[in-house]
Amino acid sequence: MDALRLRPSLLSAARPGAARPRDHFLPPCCSIQRNGEGRICFSSQRTQGPTLYHHQKFFDWKSSYCRISHQSLNTSVNASGQQLQSEPEAHDSTTIWRAISSSLDAFYRFSRPHTVIGTALSIVSVSLLAVQSLSDISPLFLTGLLQAVVAALFMNIYIVGLNQLFDIEIDKVNKPTLPLASGEYTPATGVAIVSVFAAMSFGLGWAVGSQPLFWALFISFVLGTAYSINLPYLRWKRFAVVAALCILAVRAVIVQLAFFLHIQTFVFRRPAVFSRPLIFATGFMTFFSVVIALFKDIPDIEGDRIFGIRSFSVRLGQKKVFWICVGLLEMAYSVALLMGATSSSLWSKTVTIAGHSILAGILWSCARSVDLTSKAAITSFYMFIWKLFYAEYLLIPLVR
Repeated sequence: MDALRLRPSLLSAARPGAARPRDHFLPPCCSIQRNGEGRICFSSQRTQGPTLYHHQKFFDWKSSYCRISHQSLNTSVNASGQQLQSEPEAHDSTTIWRAISSSLDAFYRFSRPHTVIGTALSIVSVSLLAVQSLSDISPLFLTGLLQAVVAALFMNIYIVGLNQLFDIEIDKVNKPTLPLASGEYTPATGVAIVSVFAAMSFGLGWAVGSQPLFWALFISFVLGTAYSINLPYLRWKRFAVVAALCILAVRAVIVQLAFFLHIQTFVFRRPAVFSRPLIFATGFMTFFSVVIALFKDIPDIEGDRIFGIRSFSVRLGQKKVFWICVGLLEMAYSVALLMGATSSSLWSKTVTIAGHSILAGILWSCARSVDLTSKAAITSFYMFIWKLFYAEYLLIPLVR
């Protein structure tokens, strides 16, 4: 502060006990004080008068200007000199992304992905039964396979979506996370989705021109509709035996025979031949389809009982139906072992026997550890059965 020259009168005013003059050359907003170390410092004090007002205005303007300039600089330029996104734009991008992610998640749950995976794997598996040599795996085969899988998946989404439309109140008890039951989808949205997917399925089947493929889609449509829709003489899911027969017809018969014939007769232009592996696949999946039809109702016994769905689980009890399902699957694996033992191909015999022995052992071990009083444990085991279903379709093309 060497440049600042103070008058003696001012310095004497700063001494303790000295009278302080009211008129001096410093602005009223400043005063000279002696701090604890004996140094002279300035402090801002609010006094009255026009001089204070103008100085205060100046400091307020300077502070505001600095803040605005600093904020503008931070939001417009980053460390590398690139322009940054403004806060509203970043917020809008995050909101859009969250909306898209939420929509995809809702559709994922609406499509019942475990059934979608099962449908795709089953069609690929039985289509490979028509392959007689590596030369058959050609662009022609892959195109025909893709047409069948896509058309079937569209129909699969129609069937599971229609079932949810007529089970909204039941699903609020049994499956409250499904989009229609939770309110994420309105019934009008559900109707629009199933209508569009049914139309796309039939449109693709008609465009391909394969009679086995089109009849597979049509029969699946009729049985899926009769299973769920609440009309007189329909809604066959209310009757345990009829419901099981619907699932068996689609999963065990239509999928195996129709899609095999689609590849065999339409794609390869060969005569229809029901080979030994095809007969085994149809028989094995008959057992498996019955198990799926029975087991899917075990976790849902509470809602089914409230709304009058007379499933086997409601009539016989969860524990009895659970062990019936396990017994049926073990019988199916026994038949598969017999099939493998009678195979003329050594590699097929080895894979079939080893694979089904392992699956049968895992099934029995897991079944014994299930807590039948826990809905979560039963549901988890039901999804495990679907994994066994997938594994079987990986083994079926190796059965020769």
